[in-house]
Amino acid sequence: MADQPPNVLVEYPSVYTFKVMGRAEGFRELVLALFHRALGQEISPDSVHEQPSSAGKYVSLSVSVYLLSEDQRVRVYGALHEEKRILYYL
Repeated sequence: MADQPPNVLVEYPSVYTFKVMGRAEGFRELVLALFHRALGQEISPDSVHEQPSSAGKYVSLSVSVYLLSEDQRVRVYGALHEEKRILYYL
């Protein structure tokens, strides 16, 4: 942790879980492709937990990935922010 800026709250390397919400149709594939582009690696299907809404119109994905640096986390959040089909993310 000595190499990290003092204001960073996550210690790297680390498994980090992103929550991403959107319309159900094709959403899982969209999010996996986005993570692949942002991180340059395939995301294991076992790393994704899917929770549909009660009516099935929306879906929430929890995506757990192994991050090596704050830069990777920032790249993923930047990609999530740019994608119009993502309605909400944490």
